[in-house]
Amino acid sequence: MKKILSIFLFLVFILGGILLFVNKDILMQEIVIYDEPDELPKIKSSQSTKEMKQLLEGDLFEQMNQTSSQLIEEFGEPTRKDLTPYGYSWWVYTDKQTNSIQFGVGDEDTVETIYATGEEIASDPFIIGSSYEEIEKKFPFKEKITYQNGLSFYSFILNQTDVEMIPLVKLDDDTFVQLYFDTFTNKLSSIRIVTGNTLLKQRFYEMEYRGSLPDETKLSKDEWKKIEQGMEEQIFELTNIHRYHHDSPPLIKDDKASEVALLHSKDMNKNNYFSHYSQDGSGLKERLERKEVYYISAGENIAAQHTDAPATVEGWLNSKGHREALLNESYTHLGVGVYRFYYTQNFLLKP
Repeated sequence: MKKILSIFLFLVFILGGILLFVNKDILMQEIVIYDEPDELPKIKSSQSTKEMKQLLEGDLFEQMNQTSSQLIEEFGEPTRKDLTPYGYSWWVYTDKQTNSIQFGVGDEDTVETIYATGEEIASDPFIIGSSYEEIEKKFPFKEKITYQNGLSFYSFILNQTDVEMIPLVKLDDDTFVQLYFDTFTNKLSSIRIVTGNTLLKQRFYEMEYRGSLPDETKLSKDEWKKIEQGMEEQIFELTNIHRYHHDSPPLIKDDKASEVALLHSKDMNKNNYFSHYSQDGSGLKERLERKEVYYISAGENIAAQHTDAPATVEGWLNSKGHREALLNESYTHLGVGVYRFYYTQNFLLKP
């Protein structure tokens, strides 16, 4: 039987107009070590910029449905505008090491989703750093949440892992919040505010529905390249933000390691496999050697078919082996490569 390697394993049951999707995360991690490194000094990042401080003072939920001109008037120009496959662009506001807020500005020129992580995020009552029990007491987490759009009816089905790691709370008829918990600390790591239609497009959970689903956006190769580059930047920045909040020093971007990571993500996609080992049997050590990347020790995280960069990083954070690489204090450099929905991180300790 042909082995299918994908985060989304779609089991389709058509019963009375109801379609059921089942999705599964795929994450793998590898470490290559040559010498036991000496402990390196920790580096703390600089203070937040004036624009970021201003942004942190505002109520995050009030920014939903704001126009792009309103965002600029209130917060200034974003650090970047990253294209996505879902009909919106991430307007990224970040100080790169302590906070990141991403506003998804859609085709109607309004904010339809927000992702935020860091400290002092004004997201009451979902305060980052709050315990799972504290939030669940106020908003009991459910395994099934409904949404109606016109004559179509949808139910988002959360399994036990979803409820523990990314529970979904319905705020009103068309506004939901995803709560990303760090299951190792039992604290809220980040939040995503999202409209019902965007939830349908990104398909974070199993889903039952009667009606229709939004059409997938057709993208050119140039558009995909921009999407992939944006996700690489987000993964790099979010990795350093999580490291900062776990007292690990920030990583330096390594272009050669990024090239190695991209080639591996592309190879997995093109040849339909998911492994730290290429089809010729070579592993991380050989891939780094081919590009003449010099290091003392190295590690690799891979993932497949996560819906976007924030979801990928949160998945790594909640997996023991990936977390160890993500937060390892000894690493000094990082390369990130994304091709379609295949993600690779290459961590390095350099002399």
